Amino acid sequence: MRKINIILILSLTFLVQFAFGQKQVTDESITLNSETRLSLDPNVRTGELKNGFRYFIRQNTTPKGKAVFYFANKVGSILETEEQLGLAHFMEHMNFNGTKSFPKNQLVDYLQTAGIRFGADLNAYTSFDETIYQLPIPTDDPELIENTFKIIRGWAGEALLDHDEIDKERGIILEEKRGLKSVEQRMQEQYFPLLLNHSRYAARIPIGTEEVLINFKPQEIENFYRDWYRPDLQALIIVGDIDVDDMEEKIKKEFSSLKQRGKNTPRQSYKIPLTGKNQFIALTDAEQTAVQWQMIFKHPKLELLTVGDYQTHLSHIILNMLLAQRYAQARLIPNSAMLQGTAGINKFMANVDAFTVSSSLKQGEIEAGVKDTWREIVRLKKFGFTEAELSRAKENHLKSLDGLLKEMNKTSSETYAKEYVQYFTNDEASPGIEKEQQLSKAALAKIQLADLHALLDELTQNANRDIILLAPENVKSALPTEESIYAWLQQVEDEDLEQQVENTTDKKILSSLPPAGKIVAEEYNPELNFTTLTLSNGLKVVLKPTDFKSDEILFTAFAQGGTSLYSDADYQSAANVASLVLSSGIGNLDINELTKLLTAKKARVNPYISSIFQGVTGTTGEEDLETALELTHAYFTQPRKDQVAFKKVIDLAYASIANRENDPKSVFQDSMLSTVYSYNFRMSGPSIEKLARIDLDRAYEIYKERFEDASNFTFVFVGSLDTVVLKPLIEKYLGSLTALNKNEQFQDLNISPAKGRITKNIYKGKEDKATVSLILGGDWAYSREVNLNLTALKEILQIRVLERLREEESGVYSPQVSFSSGKYPSPIYQYSIAFTCAPENVDNLIASALDEIEELKITGPSQINLEKFKTEFKRTLEANSQTNNYWLSLISTCLQQDIPFRSMEESLKQLETLTPSSLQQVAQTYLTGENLIRMVLLPEK
Repeated sequence: MRKINIILILSLTFLVQFAFGQKQVTDESITLNSETRLSLDPNVRTGELKNGFRYFIRQNTTPKGKAVFYFANKVGSILETEEQLGLAHFMEHMNFNGTKSFPKNQLVDYLQTAGIRFGADLNAYTSFDETIYQLPIPTDDPELIENTFKIIRGWAGEALLDHDEIDKERGIILEEKRGLKSVEQRMQEQYFPLLLNHSRYAARIPIGTEEVLINFKPQEIENFYRDWYRPDLQALIIVGDIDVDDMEEKIKKEFSSLKQRGKNTPRQSYKIPLTGKNQFIALTDAEQTAVQWQMIFKHPKLELLTVGDYQTHLSHIILNMLLAQRYAQARLIPNSAMLQGTAGINKFMANVDAFTVSSSLKQGEIEAGVKDTWREIVRLKKFGFTEAELSRAKENHLKSLDGLLKEMNKTSSETYAKEYVQYFTNDEASPGIEKEQQLSKAALAKIQLADLHALLDELTQNANRDIILLAPENVKSALPTEESIYAWLQQVEDEDLEQQVENTTDKKILSSLPPAGKIVAEEYNPELNFTTLTLSNGLKVVLKPTDFKSDEILFTAFAQGGTSLYSDADYQSAANVASLVLSSGIGNLDINELTKLLTAKKARVNPYISSIFQGVTGTTGEEDLETALELTHAYFTQPRKDQVAFKKVIDLAYASIANRENDPKSVFQDSMLSTVYSYNFRMSGPSIEKLARIDLDRAYEIYKERFEDASNFTFVFVGSLDTVVLKPLIEKYLGSLTALNKNEQFQDLNISPAKGRITKNIYKGKEDKATVSLILGGDWAYSREVNLNLTALKEILQIRVLERLREEESGVYSPQVSFSSGKYPSPIYQYSIAFTCAPENVDNLIASALDEIEELKITGPSQINLEKFKTEFKRTLEANSQTNNYWLSLISTCLQQDIPFRSMEESLKQLETLTPSSLQQVAQTYLTGENLIRMVLLPEK
């Protein structure tokens, strides 16, 4: 079942659903009985083998030549005994460390040769109730397809569980556990037992305990594997560019012989008891940076199985949309102590759903913040929503469904596969978008304000309610008691509140437009199939029509200048003004009016000012294309200055950094940025001093200066473009922009990474954890050929660092190698290697990582690792080139960086010029270590 317009909740992200009574739903064209069970999407081939193994297969050609395989198990940490805590997750790891067909690490090595990346493509996760394995593959290699079935058969019942491999994996999982250590994890350990009502779930966190991970006997994980990895708890989901009949035959051949190997114990369904009690917990920590509170009302889970369930589910979606809009408006109330607030309904865990109200509060105004947050719910419980709000929400949801239906044949295989995983693991209906649209049209017609009013009242009954308050240590003495918070809530409920009045307006974004411009020149690029238009005001527009999506248009615009043209005194105003404009509305509409106007539209436009460019980014569909261009014209010409919005943005920014120095990750990031860029004012972390430098009037002067000259701008449009429709709109909205012909260019402020070898340790935090970042780089003469060699070296170094630091030394969980380069404002390249580890292992692991770089310089990469990169590069390019995002990025980057355009064929031709020798030479030239910054975050002494 697709999730549409579900809002996020601070910290826990708990939203909830609660069922209405069942009833008959009718309209002019359809009669639906609420008891009718929703059938599976007819486009899916499904079946069950005699041993209980299930399968779901769907043919889908987005992207072409690809398929995704998901192997789902109704097996998770909830099934562990006390002696097995963490072994469900450990078993997931072991399935990559040796099966009957792929012993040792042959599985990862084999898939890498097919261009499949470990972690990015090949992956898995373990939760409380399920373990899911993900394997996307190209479908043009019959041998790879055959081996994919062998791989999954190995996961299902042929894991070797070699004792030496188990012992090696202990260190890796302990490092994964170490990486999770944080203030969030410490606090979660304290409030989870309360939140989960001290159920089995509270004692079965998937990562497990150190005691078990270090000391368990191999027999324990063998027992877990034999008892629970069995066909009646397993399913294979295949979606992609495949032959469904062929896939079904392969499934029957490979999995029919799977047998139960251990105890035939029924898979028990564990529950979180709903006791009716209200609970409260207030926690502080020295590393917590903000005051957050949440009120969570727990309810029995909504089973999404029948037409009636879907009707209730739809009511929850609409309620979420309405609540999101109300809290967006409430955040703009002057002097509100609620910095960010939200409320909504969704799943929680196991047999429980939850309705959650939560907010981030001003540190010195906890009482006012709690009251401001709760007041919106109380107001709605007293007066309900307005007809206009409900009408907009219904329209928005129907348009969302219409969009999904229009894209049904262009929807990614990944999206479909994840939906069928939920169908198998959680019994969540998946009737298909056509059926969902049919159901929604019938049900939406029957949803009335009274229904939503009753639903909200039911969801906020005073039972099974948990209140969680998280705060920095320095406000511990000011924290309220449970009784105080209850008193505050009651005081709000006793207030004489006023009903919110719906302020409707028929105002347009713009009252008028200057005379339209004209297209004065067209130039066609046949190799990449795009057209460049030149307008009479000098503005250029690139049009790249595609058929990857039925109704998706992406665009961006840019011109040189950015913050580089302003002094340090003006820098903060220049760097932050785009977000101020976005928070204030445009043209004739304030932010609330603009939000309402755009509720049921796909048009979204965002202005930006970066270090050397300014411009806009946007997305729309064909129906809302004119709105998107009108928004663009307005952001260029009529930004609104709103003092209230400015204060809210600044207040939120102040709150976010008020205790930043308490957070080890932020301290490390800020210190690393300052060190890398030699403590340049513009390249350092946020601070109160920087916020104080933002001047609203000066910020808007700068904004207008950046967008007053259209002659310097280039627009790029990619997607389902009808150029006959688009060209007149371009002339109307872009051709009418003012041209000053200033021909501005960015200034090179000589902000570049520090030279030489620098070592710096930061001591912050209480966890026994080190974070390492190694940065190598320097200046260079930009070269596309060298850039490709450095990109290849990065991928090969990633393979080697992963093999050595993780697999051979068991010292890290997920080391990351990254590479970036740029031509402007000055050409630089930069490598980084980052990982977390035990503090006592820092020096050895850094030495190992640098040793791998030396090996690339001394002997060059192995031919097999180079071939892995080439295959991956081809596969990734094939997949990416079927998306609008890829072409938008490619065209705009080439234009911004003044890089010649190149066809895919040329890219692949250049790929074949790579050799171990060419990579070795580039490594010797660019990875000298002459410029090496070593940054390490260590716990406080």
